[in-house]
Amino acid sequence: MPIHRLMPNVRQVIRDKDLNLLPNLLQGRKPVDLADMMTDLKPSEQVLVLHSLDRAVAQETFQHLLPSTQNHILEILSAEEAAALLDTMTPDDRTLLLEEAPPESSEQLMQLLSPEKRVESESLLKYPEDSVGRLMTPRYLAVSPGWTVAQVFDFVRRHGAQSETLNVIYVVDEQGRLMDDIRMGQFLLAPLQARVSDLTDGRFVALDASADRETAVDVFMREDRTALPVVSTDGILLGIITVDDVLDVAADEATEDIHKIGGVQALEEPYMQIGLIQMVRKRAGWLTLLFLGEMLTATAMGYFEQEIARAVVLALFIPLIISSGGNSGSQAATLVIRALALQQLELRDWWRVLHREALAGLTLGGILGAIGFLRIVLWSAYSDLYGPHWLLVAVTVATALVGVVLWGTLTGSLLPFLLRRLGFDPATSSAPFVATLVDVSGLILYFSIAALILKGALL
Repeated sequence: MPIHRLMPNVRQVIRDKDLNLLPNLLQGRKPVDLADMMTDLKPSEQVLVLHSLDRAVAQETFQHLLPSTQNHILEILSAEEAAALLDTMTPDDRTLLLEEAPPESSEQLMQLLSPEKRVESESLLKYPEDSVGRLMTPRYLAVSPGWTVAQVFDFVRRHGAQSETLNVIYVVDEQGRLMDDIRMGQFLLAPLQARVSDLTDGRFVALDASADRETAVDVFMREDRTALPVVSTDGILLGIITVDDVLDVAADEATEDIHKIGGVQALEEPYMQIGLIQMVRKRAGWLTLLFLGEMLTATAMGYFEQEIARAVVLALFIPLIISSGGNSGSQAATLVIRALALQQLELRDWWRVLHREALAGLTLGGILGAIGFLRIVLWSAYSDLYGPHWLLVAVTVATALVGVVLWGTLTGSLLPFLLRRLGFDPATSSAPFVATLVDVSGLILYFSIAALILKGALL
C-alpha cells in the first residue's frame, strides 16, 4: 500500500486505540516515508507510531523529522527514551535540533546526553549561528601520510562504521593539519604497499569553520563533491560536511529568498505548522509598509486632481498603466535577484544589465502600448466612450505604457544591485515593494505625458 494511502488506516487504528495493529501496518516501510507520514499527525500520535516501530527504525525515522517536530516529540517522551534518541542522532542533526529548540529546552536536552555526546555537541554549538561549524560532523576518517594502503584498509575496517562517509579519506600531519583528501577509489586502485604520501598532490578544497553556511553551498556546487573538510584558521581538520546537509541549507536559503521576494519575512517552520499569530506577525510588517507606500498613489492622484476632473477618461486607464509598470518591475527584479543568488551576475555587471533591460523594457512597453492603442481605436469605432479626442487619448496611453514599462523594468533590475552594494540582501527588493514603488512613480509619469500630449485638447 502506498504510504499516502496508509495514513487513514493509521489514524483509524489510533482513534480506535487498537495499537496492536500498528506494528504490522508499518512493517517494512522506509524510515523517510514514515517520517513524511508522521508530519500530518499530532505529537502524541507521532509518539505512538515511534513506539510501534523497531528501535533502530524508530531512531532513523526520528532523524528524518523536522527539528520542530523532534522537539515536540521529545517533550512527550520520558527522559530515558529522549536520551536514547538524542544519543543515536548524528552530531550535525543533533546540533540543528539543539540550536532550534528554545534555550531552556535546549539546556534540558543537553543534560540528557551522555558525557561524550554532550562534549561533542557543546564543541559544535560554540560556533556562530548559521556558520559552517554548526553543520559539520566530527565523524570522519583521517590517516597519516606515512601509512601504506594496506594499513589504510585495516583502519577503515576497524573504524569505518563510525564515519559519516567512506567516500573520502583525509590525510593529516602530526599536528592534525589537513594535508589532502583522497577518494576511496584511489586507494582501491593503488598497490597495497604504496604509501599514502604517494597518492597525495596537496590540491584540496576546505571550508573555514567560521564561514557562512551559504559559502558551503557555493563551494559544493562549484567543486561537485559529496563531502568537504572543515578546518580552523590554522588548518587543523575539525570535521566534515556532507552534501545532504548542504542540500538542506540550499533549500532553506531558497525558501527564505522566495518568501522575501513575495514580501513576507522568512518562516522558520513549515506553513501548516507555524502558529497563526506568528504567521500574521511575519506578514504584517511588509504589508503595512506596502500599504503606506500605496498611500502615496492617492497623494499623487490628488496632485493631478484638476487634470482628472477635466479629462475623466484618463482615470479609466490608471489601473492598466500602474499594473503594467509594477508587473514589469516585478519580473525584472525576480530575474536579477535569482541571477545574483546563483552568482550569474556580479555588482560590476550592473551596466550590462541596464543595457539589456532598457532594450527589453522598450520592447515590452512597445508591445503593450500597441495593444492599448489598438484597443482604444477599435472601441472608438463603435462607441463614444473616449470622446472626440480618442486618437490623442490612444497616443497618450500607448506612450505612457512604453514609459512606465521601461521605468518599471529599469527600477526592478537595478534596485537589487543597489541593495547588494549597500550590504543588504537583494531579495528584500521584493516584487510587491518594486510594484509599489513603480505604481507611485508610474502614475506621475502617466499624467505628465498626458499633460504634454493632451494640452490644448482635453487639458
